[in-house]
Amino acid sequence: MTVVVTHDAARQRFEATVDGQLCVADYQLRGNVVWMTHTGVPPAVGGRGIAAELVRVALAWAAEKGYKVEPSCSYVEAYMRRRPETHRLLAR
Repeated sequence: MTVVVTHDAARQRFEATVDGQLCVADYQLRGNVVWMTHTGVPPAVGGRGIAAELVRVALAWAAEKGYKVEPSCSYVEAYMRRRPETHRLLAR
């Protein structure tokens, strides 16, 4: 399954619609730090790697912009902990 992730900068979130269900990774940009605040995937489409793809795209965007990341969402924190290549983005 291919997940198409879009960036809604006005709403400060990355989103994908899968089987009619909106999935999001919300953030707040504070200076040069992206605070990843919430990742939400409805149960009806859970378990397909959608949250991981949302976060992967969000972190790639942050890296491209030269931002640091504060993973205040437990999912983003776990995602980054499991992937050492993302540790360079950590604001802490």
